[in-house]
Amino acid sequence: MSIPVPHPSGAPAAASDLFRHGLRLLLDKDIDAWVGLWADDGVAEFPFAPDGWPRRLEGREAVAAYMRHYPDHIDLHDFPELRIHETTDARTVVVEMRGVGRLVRTDAPFDMTYIVVATVEDGRFTSCRDYWNPLAVLEPGADFAAGTR
Repeated sequence: MSIPVPHPSGAPAAASDLFRHGLRLLLDKDIDAWVGLWADDGVAEFPFAPDGWPRRLEGREAVAAYMRHYPDHIDLHDFPELRIHETTDARTVVVEMRGVGRLVRTDAPFDMTYIVVATVEDGRFTSCRDYWNPLAVLEPGADFAAGTR
């Protein structure tokens, strides 16, 4: 997957470019850099999260705690189906995507579809609503967020 890096001039990245860059960081397992793309007061929401999983994370630190152990549980390999839709608000994109890889503990395949609504201000994520499939995390080895609940 070809994912561009934000503009080298340091100018704030377009929402679509920042999202693509974030996916590249997830594939590279660079969670610290991915968390660095978030505004201090950014909010992540997971409307379809199953019982026991967080539905709302407020602030960069909460997002960092949630994602800290992600690569220890899910080894992402690719986002083979990525469609980023621009909206009438240049700060917001709607993303349809599929993430594939493997579950580290069991070596079972990981395959999840997502729809994400992401908003960017001043080159940082301020809001991300992630409509992921809750059935995928019921697989043994997928529970990367256990420490944040």
